[in-house]
Amino acid sequence: MEKKNDLKKRVYEANLKLFSCGLVAGTQGNVSGLDKERKIIYIKPSGVPYEKMKISDIVGIDFEGNVVDGKLRPSVDWIHHVFLYRNIFEIGGVVHTHSIYATAFAACGISVPCFTTGQADVFGGEIPVTEYADNKSDNIGKMILKHIKPGCPAVIAGKHGLFAFDSTPEKAVFAAHMAEYFAKINLLAIILGNSTGKKLKSLPESEIKKWYERYHGKGYGQK
Repeated sequence: MEKKNDLKKRVYEANLKLFSCGLVAGTQGNVSGLDKERKIIYIKPSGVPYEKMKISDIVGIDFEGNVVDGKLRPSVDWIHHVFLYRNIFEIGGVVHTHSIYATAFAACGISVPCFTTGQADVFGGEIPVTEYADNKSDNIGKMILKHIKPGCPAVIAGKHGLFAFDSTPEKAVFAAHMAEYFAKINLLAIILGNSTGKKLKSLPESEIKKWYERYHGKGYGQK
């Protein structure tokens, strides 16, 4: 079983990674990590600037939102993190950002189409967008669950921002970083295509499947 301070430190470092990668501004955005044995979620504190945050500021909560480790209030998004942990059993990390390019797609209510092999590798197709949901109770979590796609570790919440999730906080941050990266590429491709009269097409599903499977265990990387 992982020591609580180990996970707390990893969640702290994952939150700083959001900041260093330019995925968050001000005090918005958050990363959490789940201790599955102890059923404790470690998450960024509400309203604390990243550049001033300390490891001790990271808050441990139970699944009801009660603080069980720390003195600060957890992120106001804790309820969405809890919902995802309750309903996607394989995940151990959740990220929420209002990163610029992904949120541009959120504002328009447009999924990030899969134009390139790189996106096929990581996400296995488009990054889906949801309808708008307010922040009451489980509304956002339920909307994410409605639109989640097998193999895709991210969903864009309409009019809101990005949620990414994976087996660890570090992998969830990677998914959020890659989602922003491909949102930027695709927005530029759409603008360039429109300016030149070039009609863009997504990769065929057969090609997406081939690239995704290679990236996820059929030849990519080291043994």
